[in-house]
Amino acid sequence: MIGFRTVSKKNRTRSRVRRLAGAGLVLPLAVSALLAGGAGTAAAGPGNGPTAVVSLGDSYISGEGGRWKGNSLTNSGSRTGTDRAWTTGSSYDPSKVYGATAGGCDRSDSAEVRSAGAVADVAVNLACSGAVTDNVFRASNGGVPFKGEAPQADQLAGVAAANDVKVIALSVGGNDLGFADIIQECAYDFVLWGSYCYDDQQAVVDQKMDAVMAKVGKSVDEVRAVMRGAGYADSAYRIVLQSYPSPIPRGAENRYPQSDWSRVNTGGCPFWNKDSDWARDSLVPQIANRLKAVAAAKGTQFLDLRDMMQGREVCARASKLVTTASPASAKTSEWARWIDSSQTQGPIQEDMHPNYFGQLAAGRCLSLVLSQPAATAFGCRNTAGGDQSGMYLTPAP
Repeated sequence: MIGFRTVSKKNRTRSRVRRLAGAGLVLPLAVSALLAGGAGTAAAGPGNGPTAVVSLGDSYISGEGGRWKGNSLTNSGSRTGTDRAWTTGSSYDPSKVYGATAGGCDRSDSAEVRSAGAVADVAVNLACSGAVTDNVFRASNGGVPFKGEAPQADQLAGVAAANDVKVIALSVGGNDLGFADIIQECAYDFVLWGSYCYDDQQAVVDQKMDAVMAKVGKSVDEVRAVMRGAGYADSAYRIVLQSYPSPIPRGAENRYPQSDWSRVNTGGCPFWNKDSDWARDSLVPQIANRLKAVAAAKGTQFLDLRDMMQGREVCARASKLVTTASPASAKTSEWARWIDSSQTQGPIQEDMHPNYFGQLAAGRCLSLVLSQPAATAFGCRNTAGGDQSGMYLTPAP
């Protein structure tokens, strides 16, 4: 594992400023110059300065959904202790969780790189909710700004110059495949049309898959190019490319029968059993297997999260809603945000993402994989009835 280093008072000050930058705050020009190694400062970069772990990509690693500690039917106050943005009465402040990125990139305080523990001196979260591969590429090579920010690879260049980057965790490709659109269509087919979505949506995924995986591979190349440009040898740091956890369980593992509306009005998981089985056992593994192939081709480590939330998904029989009799707990509550069909609890963009508990688990998975050889691929699973401390590695499927 990459150990925690003791740093000077100057570096601790710079570290605090960089954490604000990772939260999406705009830094004054003079401060930016200082972090880049301006006059009177020691040069950072490979082998110098505080060590850093950096996240790039989309909402599954930016921390979208980190506002929530399980799901509750209570729509007022703290929502039975599940809403971390609650302030008082009926007031909510999402910036308590997402900082200045609330309503945009939604980089949460529990995001994976911030929950991984002491894997580096500094955790920098550049990932952004809704980002696609084009938002990762350098602007000089086709990269596109997103939500008022420069392409993530260009932001990485500044971080690499101001820190000794040791780990870059990358989660990308899901939005290119239209994962959110797939969820929406499957929910519509349950609520409105009484039909299945898996057949039509599988065809859409198959049509896009090769082109999307080529772009994921280019994302890795862009990261390599930035790091080489900053003076890093490929062996000086590691890239961890990761897959996506399934936010919903198999049909047989759903605690609500599909013959009534409890999945919509109570559970927040409006999907037919056949569509659930397809998502859990076909779509999520298909994406994971293709990402694993990209990681192998590009010489990066692979972290397979397909089974990370097994039994902790929205509506999973092995988990439960939060109530006054069953308080929020990583050991009993769901680890993903449900679909809020009434839209009374937070924005839609949080739906079907790992929540606070799920992000703590993902962070633990990252810390575990970093203790292993960099060239190996691993899966990560949870221990039934345990919290994030019970996460463990398995050989990647």
